[in-house]
Amino acid sequence: MQSVVVTGVSTGIGWATTEALTAAGYHVYGSVRKQKDIARLNDAFGSSFTPLIFDVVDTQAIKAAAEQVRRELKGQTLAGLINNAGIANHAVLMHQPIEEFRQVMEVNLVGTLAVTQAFLPLLGATQPLVEKPGRIINMSSISGKYSAPFVGAYCASKHALEGMSDSLRRELMLFGIDVIVIGPGYVATPIWDREEITSTLAQYKDTAYAASLESFGKGIIEAVRKGHTPEQIARNVLTALTSKRPRTRYAIVAQHFQNWTLPMWLPERLMDGIMATTFLKKA
Repeated sequence: MQSVVVTGVSTGIGWATTEALTAAGYHVYGSVRKQKDIARLNDAFGSSFTPLIFDVVDTQAIKAAAEQVRRELKGQTLAGLINNAGIANHAVLMHQPIEEFRQVMEVNLVGTLAVTQAFLPLLGATQPLVEKPGRIINMSSISGKYSAPFVGAYCASKHALEGMSDSLRRELMLFGIDVIVIGPGYVATPIWDREEITSTLAQYKDTAYAASLESFGKGIIEAVRKGHTPEQIARNVLTALTSKRPRTRYAIVAQHFQNWTLPMWLPERLMDGIMATTFLKKA
């Protein structure tokens, strides 16, 4: 049985990916931050699942988890690393606390690299291979290619993740390890929690952006409600892991032409105008 490491498996895309991989015959090593999540995962996935407890900002815990997996694989090559763990963020860049911005980058970007570095030897970067090299799949977003107001830190982290993924893929060609990006639009997961969005945006109620943020909050909640399911994203992750000729990037976006193809082709100043009309409201 081949094994895959998936980060952030307690809910949402991580849970659905674990479900899809175990159903396809893989053993999943899944990371969680809280001990209390383990029993629920063990009940759902049984012997096909092994929990790893670490936060992606804790390099020592990551290294300990990688060592645990190395021991249990007993020389077998890890088939894949799915870097799914991440956080969303909603803010006005003009007013956002720098520490909050830095935390988003630390989790979504630096944490991804820390996990990748720890598990690369098991994917075939240094050790003699028993099987073919594994693959790395990084969970990005539509926000990794174009940006909207009020999600600047999140967009910055995902743009950086896309760039890092491209560089990493070209570096790891030396070992035959592929790096693939999954770029969904809105997905109905707890990362876009209604109450959290509302409370986070409320801290800007005394700024010039108050009316804009009220409209934005309602819009994003509705977009998430109509978004893809985690299971749809998980199916694409499985395809990226198993395809003989995988794409470098999977854009999973509802109304694909309107929300993906067209924005990629329109002049940036025109997109600025569309974004302003859509999101900016005068008080």
